[in-house]
Amino acid sequence: MPLPGSETGYAAGFEPGMRLALGEVAGGTGPDVPVGAVVLGPDGAVAGLGHNLCLATGDPTAHAEIVAIRQAAVALGSWRLDGCTLIATLEPCTMCAGAVHAARIRRVVYGAIDPRAGAAGSLWDVLRDRRLGPPVEVIGGVLAEQCGELLSDFFGRLR
Repeated sequence: MPLPGSETGYAAGFEPGMRLALGEVAGGTGPDVPVGAVVLGPDGAVAGLGHNLCLATGDPTAHAEIVAIRQAAVALGSWRLDGCTLIATLEPCTMCAGAVHAARIRRVVYGAIDPRAGAAGSLWDVLRDRRLGPPVEVIGGVLAEQCGELLSDFFGRLR
């Protein structure tokens, strides 16, 4: 069943999906940076969910986006995620942007920008680089304040 959308604009229509991604990290994610991700299938239904598991699993590739993409590929029975949308609470890094291209995902929605490692327009623009294939539609800033607060709170506790 597709997620209900919002009638207040195109980007706002992705808020329900972003709330699911935020739910992935509600209450903390143990030692990992609280980043959540959701892959919506072509029909708008949830195909994959994930949150950062790098420290918890000892796997440097276990970013929220990668976890959600892997789960979606299994759920949909194909590594080609044509027509899917990736929603993440933080702008994807270069590794995750590469995975988006490899999986043929054509839309990425993110909340908070990542000026240190963002690859969807902040530091690099891997997702829209035509040398890597068709450009990916990028929608940033969806529920950015809530997404940013999670990160600020997490890093504030570490200091």
